[in-house]
Amino acid sequence: MPLPIPALLRRPGRHRAGWRSAGAAVALALALTATAAPPASAATPAPASHNLVTKNLDRKGLDRSLAAVHSAGMYGVYAAVRDGEDEWRGAAGLADVDTGRPVRSQLEHRIGSITKTFTAVGILQQVARDRIALDAPVARYLPGVVPGDLGRQITVRMLLNHTSGIGDYIPGAFPSLRRLDPQSLDDNRFRHFSPLELVRYGLAEPRTGAPGAVFSYSNTNYVLAGLILTKVTGQDAEKYLTRHVIRAAGLRHTYFPRSPYIKGPHAKMYEALYGRIDPPRDYSVYDMSWAWALGSLVSTTADLNQFYRALLTGELLAPAELREMQTTVPVPGIPGRYYGLGLYTQDMPCGRFWGHDGGVFGAGTYALTSPDGRRQVSLGINLMKYQRPDADPSRPHPIDAALNTHIIQALCGKAAAGAGTAGALLSPMETASLAAAVRH
Repeated sequence: MPLPIPALLRRPGRHRAGWRSAGAAVALALALTATAAPPASAATPAPASHNLVTKNLDRKGLDRSLAAVHSAGMYGVYAAVRDGEDEWRGAAGLADVDTGRPVRSQLEHRIGSITKTFTAVGILQQVARDRIALDAPVARYLPGVVPGDLGRQITVRMLLNHTSGIGDYIPGAFPSLRRLDPQSLDDNRFRHFSPLELVRYGLAEPRTGAPGAVFSYSNTNYVLAGLILTKVTGQDAEKYLTRHVIRAAGLRHTYFPRSPYIKGPHAKMYEALYGRIDPPRDYSVYDMSWAWALGSLVSTTADLNQFYRALLTGELLAPAELREMQTTVPVPGIPGRYYGLGLYTQDMPCGRFWGHDGGVFGAGTYALTSPDGRRQVSLGINLMKYQRPDADPSRPHPIDAALNTHIIQALCGKAAAGAGTAGALLSPMETASLAAAVRH
């Protein structure tokens, strides 16, 4: 899910005096993304990179800035950067802190809420076929699932741009997170959730606003979107997205897992839960039904770059549907952030980029692409919720600062990365949103 991923960021909610409260800390936990410092005894492999073509990319500089993320405390980090046909891939740190196995640039990785972009594409493909209307009520497609007037007031568009006002289901599915206790994470490792069960948890949460009134990130919205896609196509959303989005984009290492296990080579995925799990625990083996059509995909950084390039250059959607996807609403509290239908904008020193972030227990992902699909970065990390809720919220965690520097360098070049980036810090979507879910 949202997971909001921690990383390049200005601490979400830093402007709120109550951020240090127990409730806010819990909210952080729900964000599904953060980190913790690696053990002092962990080996530190040399950064690895693969420079396919480097006419426009600073290979050595990218190697250094990626290594700095590991040096700042991240267990393992891997990234892929593209500028036109020029590509660099790199990795630094550890895939397994016990054995010292190093990360590699093409490891498979749980990408969390980046899955939402795939689901939104699937919905918009059906919009193009006149089988779904963005401004039609949810009740037209899922009668009785969202009860009463609410089902007639909330539209498909409101689900996709998070203005429905429906609460997030994460606190109901993982109740111990409200008190920063990992018990729910362990209890649910092999539990199978049905989509309707997740919807019921979300509907039981307090409303975050009137339908269409304000942006409020909620994973429940995309459970409902997945159910609509299933209803309209007559096939499970995962099956539809595999055939019509994943394969259509030519992705070779992106898939919905059929078991709690990742099929290909991957890093262990460590969850620190803001210091409540010490040492951080590996959650790479997990039943991802809790994230279904909104956060369960496995992918690689190279595949994510290929996906977003295909999307933004019109290979997956016609111009009319792509314009709908890029019609945005403001995201409160995150400067330069506007949310469309399953993807958002982020303003950087060198311009505006499109993409999404994602976070699950133990894994975080970022993906950003220029509007023309030329300049891209995708990055994965394998240690989450490393920040401490009682830290000074005006000071970024060293990992966050290093991630920010690397991503800005990847997108804007060495000069921009070194010129100061205080105004361009990236805030993970899910961290801020799930914090709000707990505050309510």
